[in-house]
Amino acid sequence: MTTIKNFFTEIKILLRSIPSSITALFVTAVVMMNLLANKSIDTGTSWLALDCGIILSWLVFLLMDVTTKRFGVRAANILSIIALVINLFFSAFLIAASHIPGVWSQSFVEGSENVINGALDGTFRSSWFVILGSSVAFAASAFLNNFLNMFFGRFFKEKNFLAFSVSCYASTVIAQFLDNLLFAFIVSYHFFGWTPLQCVTCAATGAVAELIFEIVFSPVGYRAVKRMEAEKVGQAYIDYLAERKEAKE
Repeated sequence: MTTIKNFFTEIKILLRSIPSSITALFVTAVVMMNLLANKSIDTGTSWLALDCGIILSWLVFLLMDVTTKRFGVRAANILSIIALVINLFFSAFLIAASHIPGVWSQSFVEGSENVINGALDGTFRSSWFVILGSSVAFAASAFLNNFLNMFFGRFFKEKNFLAFSVSCYASTVIAQFLDNLLFAFIVSYHFFGWTPLQCVTCAATGAVAELIFEIVFSPVGYRAVKRMEAEKVGQAYIDYLAERKEAKE
């Protein structure tokens, strides 16, 4: 009972410590990433397939890296779980909305009202398998990304931009590959008709594309971490973990 109480106390302190802008961006990006994953991208080639979730997945991983650097792996994992729970919560509303009688505004096309309205309802109604697949893939890749970020960061004595960038790049490309691969085989292979080759190439090319985004925006993430350290943002959570560690010893 005490352990459960301590866990919820930790969550409360963590959510008060992480800047609201990071939490809001992270949760919104996770929800939108999973929703956009419903649409496949026409790459013009038979062996390559991507989905529109790639537009925001890089932001999700960058924010996880920032959280890991400032608050630790445990904090980043907790934030990831919270984002997934919120994502599932709102997904239930999307599915419910698809069952409510009515007409979507985009359906007002003469002669095609029923077809378009049914297609839109079907898109939100069938989002359960996309949400399920993306949730499994994200949970696995998030935990891997946060662990690898900490692991690679230990090879550097100084917490400079080189240490930040290398650990973030390495963890991102590996974890993103796992995320894309799991989602491709769980969802795209069974529901979108992708071939195994397309699943693997999607995982690889998606990881590379997301790595490029990470490289471009990593200076922003690094400055955010350094600013939080300088201003002691979230120090209450860090002190709380230190106190718990001392109490156990």
